[in-house]
Amino acid sequence: MMWNEIQNSLINVAFGSLLLTTFLYWLSFAFSEFKIIQKIGRIGIILANTLLFIFLASRWVTEGYFPLSNLYESLLFLTWTLLTIQLIAEYKTMSKIIGAIISPLALVLIGFSSLILPGEMQNASPLVPALQSNWLMMHVSMMMVSYATLIFGSLLSILFLVLSQGKDVVLNATSSSSNFDTPLEIQFSSTAQTLPGDILNVPSEPSTKVTQKSLKLLNNIDTWSYRTIGLGFPFLTFGIISGAVWANEAWGSYWSWDPKETWALITWLVFAVYMHARITKNWQGRKTAIVGSFGFFVIWICYLGVNFIGKGLHSYGWIS
Repeated sequence: MMWNEIQNSLINVAFGSLLLTTFLYWLSFAFSEFKIIQKIGRIGIILANTLLFIFLASRWVTEGYFPLSNLYESLLFLTWTLLTIQLIAEYKTMSKIIGAIISPLALVLIGFSSLILPGEMQNASPLVPALQSNWLMMHVSMMMVSYATLIFGSLLSILFLVLSQGKDVVLNATSSSSNFDTPLEIQFSSTAQTLPGDILNVPSEPSTKVTQKSLKLLNNIDTWSYRTIGLGFPFLTFGIISGAVWANEAWGSYWSWDPKETWALITWLVFAVYMHARITKNWQGRKTAIVGSFGFFVIWICYLGVNFIGKGLHSYGWIS
């Protein structure tokens, strides 16, 4: 009982930290000259990430199994993974845009898991027979890491479409370039456009400097989206394969067309199309951003949507 209270306190503090952090990240756009706002926001992300890690580690130690046995634990693990990716990406890019789009999502996830899910789903309980396997850590962790990485890449695709205002963008260098800081010559396929000054931290008056900075930002968003989706796709592939092996061990069949399995396959196909278009067709910019944005919604249908439709073999993850 004492451990449950401590764990609940950790989640409450993490939720409060994310609430404040989200506000600070959005406030930093209005007061871009005050760098301290973004720094405090980053500290809040580190705090929330640390608290979630302590929660997951403590539940692992106290319960004796990897904390991915139900929807509540998987939501918190997904939140922790998203925040970890955010911290790494922010360190690499020094951009506050990433925190502005990831922090609200993390806040919604932790709020849904702690405030919406029934209390009995939040409590640790003995593993059902199907989950009493070493495959639990391998399969479920790979799937959650892939979800987090693909969600991050898909959000960047959505951001690309929003900032480009649906315009096609022509890149004169491949978006897989190894150096993010290398200037690229980019132009809109129609007329030169500028992006909102409040997003870019530059004056909104049209000028060559603003346009080049705007287009460089679009290129970096496109590149980061490709790289993160390219990282998440192998995780998803390995997660599905390990799940099939585990299913054969537990249920005697590699594939049963369970709703969760079916939508996992659909998710894999969507991002396989994305990777195929980037690698073999050399698609970039708006075309692949549309596919990546579609993948964002498919992931949530696979992860949460089917939980509201009906029961299947993955009954431990359903919402009653």
